[in-house]
Amino acid sequence: MANISTYLSNKLLDHAFGGSAYTQPTVYLALFTTTPTMPAGTGGTEVTGGSYARVAIGGDMAAASSESKTSNADITFTTATANWGTVVGVGIYDASSSGNLLAAGNLTASETVNSGDTFKISSGSLSIALN
Repeated sequence: MANISTYLSNKLLDHAFGGSAYTQPTVYLALFTTTPTMPAGTGGTEVTGGSYARVAIGGDMAAASSESKTSNADITFTTATANWGTVVGVGIYDASSSGNLLAAGNLTASETVNSGDTFKISSGSLSIALN
């Protein structure tokens, strides 16, 4: 995952260097057919319909090391009940719907998700870095 959002950058700076404290949210992974422009977090098309729902990932991430966090479990979405399209990127939000985009990036390889498919990111394949 390439970039954290301006929203998250501002929250972390205020928290670390004076301003408002930032409370750790429950975080959710979203799938995109068009990835948002970062760091603004604008644009982008999130998958909708066909039983799609964001997946909570807080417990699926290992402790930070060398300025990054990496998934330590498979992240599996519900089975699609309609075609979701070609997934090209992922994003992390602070809510199961709507909410604030915290980070987003492109997949190494896009994947078409059709009805009956289950989209999965294997353990160790999702990484978030601040460097």
